[in-house]
Amino acid sequence: MCRNLQFTILLVLFVFVANTLSAQTTDELLKTAGNQIEKENWQDALDTYNKVVQKDHDNAAAFYFRAYVNEKLHRYKFARSDYEQFLKIAPFNYEGMLGLALLNQKDKHYTEAYDQINNLVEMYPDSVSAYIARAGIEEERSMLEPCIFDWGEAIRLAPNVGEYYVARAERLIRVGRKEEATRDLDKAVELGINASTVKYLYKRIKRQKQ
Repeated sequence: MCRNLQFTILLVLFVFVANTLSAQTTDELLKTAGNQIEKENWQDALDTYNKVVQKDHDNAAAFYFRAYVNEKLHRYKFARSDYEQFLKIAPFNYEGMLGLALLNQKDKHYTEAYDQINNLVEMYPDSVSAYIARAGIEEERSMLEPCIFDWGEAIRLAPNVGEYYVARAERLIRVGRKEEATRDLDKAVELGINASTVKYLYKRIKRQKQ
């Protein structure tokens, strides 16, 4: 009985130590991969994340950052698969949903990207970056009025960011809404945007009036 008990204790300790070492090794690999990303060593980072996934098939961080690395390597199919796997582990995660939508935009899968970004806006209606991302997709699809609306939503949520007024003004000029564009530019300057940097936009408005 004593030997059996001793063996059982040793076995439990072995399993505990093995699991601890395994967890530490995974953490070390993730840290290494993070350093490789900072240095833009994309292939090395990919190899490291592959090792993490082999050790831990449900490691959300590995899938998320491997998606980012695959995207940098223009491996869009693999990046998409990693984002989808990440979202299975962490459903409705904002960063994962946004990353997948922007990837599909970059890969010119506009229908999927737009559906995904619409879902994101619906789920996170107070997120400035979601509206800006949707505005970008809309602009690429020549949907300027919805694009202007989304820049307006970004301004509503962050009314003191001058760059947002400049962005909306540029789109307003393109659709001929010059009075609104002028107001946006004036507001941007009031908020600290250097007037000389938006002088060309004022000139475009003036040319439209002539």
